[in-house]
Amino acid sequence: MEKWYLMTAVVLLGLTVRWTVSLNSYSGAGKPPMFGDYEAQRHWQEITFNLPIKQWYFNSSDNNLQYWGLDYPPLTAYHSLLCAYVAQFINPDWIALHSSRGYESQAHKLFMRATVLIADLLIYIPAVVLHCCCLKEISTKKKIANALCILLYPGLILIDYGHFHLGLALWGVLGVSCDWDLLGSLAFCLAVNYKQMELYHSLPFFCFLLGKCFKKGLKGKGFVLFVKLAGTVVASFTLCWLPFFTERAQALQVLRRLFPVDRGLFEDKVANIWCSVSVFLKIKDILPHHVQIIVSFCLTLLSLLPACVKLTLQPSPKGFRFTLVSCALSFFLFSFQVHEKSILLVSLPVCLVLSEIPFMSTWFLLVSTFSMLPLLLKDDLLMPSVVTTMAFFIACATSFSIFEKTSEEELRLKSFSVSVRKHLPRFTFLPRIIQHLFIISVITMVLLTLMTVTLDPPQKLPDLFSVLDSWLINSVTSLRKSGRGDPRQREEAPFTR
Repeated sequence: MEKWYLMTAVVLLGLTVRWTVSLNSYSGAGKPPMFGDYEAQRHWQEITFNLPIKQWYFNSSDNNLQYWGLDYPPLTAYHSLLCAYVAQFINPDWIALHSSRGYESQAHKLFMRATVLIADLLIYIPAVVLHCCCLKEISTKKKIANALCILLYPGLILIDYGHFHLGLALWGVLGVSCDWDLLGSLAFCLAVNYKQMELYHSLPFFCFLLGKCFKKGLKGKGFVLFVKLAGTVVASFTLCWLPFFTERAQALQVLRRLFPVDRGLFEDKVANIWCSVSVFLKIKDILPHHVQIIVSFCLTLLSLLPACVKLTLQPSPKGFRFTLVSCALSFFLFSFQVHEKSILLVSLPVCLVLSEIPFMSTWFLLVSTFSMLPLLLKDDLLMPSVVTTMAFFIACATSFSIFEKTSEEELRLKSFSVSVRKHLPRFTFLPRIIQHLFIISVITMVLLTLMTVTLDPPQKLPDLFSVLDSWLINSVTSLRKSGRGDPRQREEAPFTR
């Protein structure tokens, strides 16, 4: 690629921003007895290194599952074990059984941050660079700008930015988009086996690959591809889960840990439909637990079904990326047991369409970062979040001239406008409405941030600010979901092969 030195500078800038943010506080710093996510990552290294594999997911005197018990798939455990071997070599006290609980020191913080940065450098950042280099129909300058904006997205940097599974998922997207279907399937299977939340993206992968098989013909090359894909999926899952297949109880226990349905419909004040509705209608109290699961499943399925059916019938890399956005949003808004950080699973595919719909994508990515404000405040990350968010917005605004790209076609709202004009011929001001809504939402986010930081909520309404955040975010995400694009404009924009 031309101007490779500029891409190198972008990567170095992304690494510098990540390391600078890592110098700040971390989740649960100095807050016994449970501490936070930082301690969870350290504790998993302690458990996987000191206990036999059969005890990793079981409650025992050496492995209290109430204290950050391992609740992610086997690949996360293997990664923790690899890090534990390095920790043992540097300082065995970091992972000593029992005595290392709550261990905090500058040297250990440096080690933990380094493991995250190395994972980013080896997995996520190369995937971002390759994605941008493979985009067609845009200039080299735009490819570099696209990489800059994605690498500066504050959500991934601020919230436990070692989301190794997002890098694996991105390699999966690249693989199937470039017709490296087996490699893409393998990468995505590894992503699912690293973090089960990658199931948010599973249906688009399945539908896209199934659509490819249909397109090639199920009586010929399509059937061969289907068999190869099935073999890849089965083989990758078997290898990851092999140590737990020795006993039925082992596999079932891991599954119970991965899908803890007893935690409830949502956690904290996550910005999804259930949290917003619960202000007026206490669903958790009205509906039995099993009914909540069924209702959330049905609504999630209904909301994602149209996009998945369309992708199966008309498979294309562009349609695949938009379907990833749509399905991930459906899971985030309607599914059972959603956490604030789950918005990152929506943000990843939105980053992939940043160059196609820059205005709407930038808007969503700003809002997604704001949606995690309670978590950022709890971890003392207000200042880093403000600085990185401003840097990201400036990068997007200058790289893509987002305020100049707000026509109906560029917003992918042409079909909606045409349908409305059949009844209201003078409906030609939708772009202006979108621009005004953007400005209003940004002002509202700034005001809510200031109120949350400086004011105490009323005693009778202790969660007032968090709920207002949730309502704002729901309104924007719903708009984003409705603006998936004009089907007549979805001409192919393939990756290079």
